Amino acid sequence: MHRNVRIVFAPLFYRLSLFVLAMMSSPAAFAEEQASLAKGRTEYILAVSWQPGFCETRPNRKECVGQTSERHDATHFSLHGLWPVKKSYCGVAADIKARDRNGDWLDLPKLAMAQETAAKLMVAMPGTQSGLDRHQWLRSGTCHGGTAQDYFSVQLRLLEEINSSAVRALFSGRIGREVTEGDVKQAFDESFGKGSGDRVRMRCEKAGARSVITGLTIGLSGDVSSNAGLSTLILAAGDTDFKCAKGTVDAAGIP
Repeated sequence: MHRNVRIVFAPLFYRLSLFVLAMMSSPAAFAEEQASLAKGRTEYILAVSWQPGFCETRPNRKECVGQTSERHDATHFSLHGLWPVKKSYCGVAADIKARDRNGDWLDLPKLAMAQETAAKLMVAMPGTQSGLDRHQWLRSGTCHGGTAQDYFSVQLRLLEEINSSAVRALFSGRIGREVTEGDVKQAFDESFGKGSGDRVRMRCEKAGARSVITGLTIGLSGDVSSNAGLSTLILAAGDTDFKCAKGTVDAAGIP
């Protein structure tokens, strides 16, 4: 009888031991281990722009006029938005929604947030000059479950992680040259854990004969409002197609 008890509980003890060992390792390693056990589903999309490429294809946008290599967005990713999957315009009145969809975003209500947050957002999200922050709040932030201050504070934190990673180093080191799918996935895996590159999609657009990179979309899953790092949030999401196999990392102000 004692022998049977050992046989029944040995597998359970083994699984618990693995769990404890994973918890004792780094958060990134633990998140990676959990992701390998079961593929998650994507709950949010974090979109970041490579502003020189974006402005190459939209030179008349307010945030693109006069862009130079000295600006922060010439060498760092910029914030585009954080979107809950299959949710939009939560509780937004029909007339406000119609105004948003007309595209005159600066006519939308100004957002209430701390002065410090607003100042950081002006740098991190150049599109605020065109009212992108107001549009993103109405379309996606209203489904976030908090205030505009909460919504954009989360995004600023996540963007800072991207811009402190090997991903930003890759792009800033290749300005004027191409990066490939393999390059980007390797940089994500290095920064956020093996497999994180499989949750990323690269956006490219034609600019004459070139294919320029305009940004990245990154799948996330979990409580984005918590202090969870990007590694945990990315590896909990589902895989996606990379789409653009290679593109040019455009330089600011140079066609």
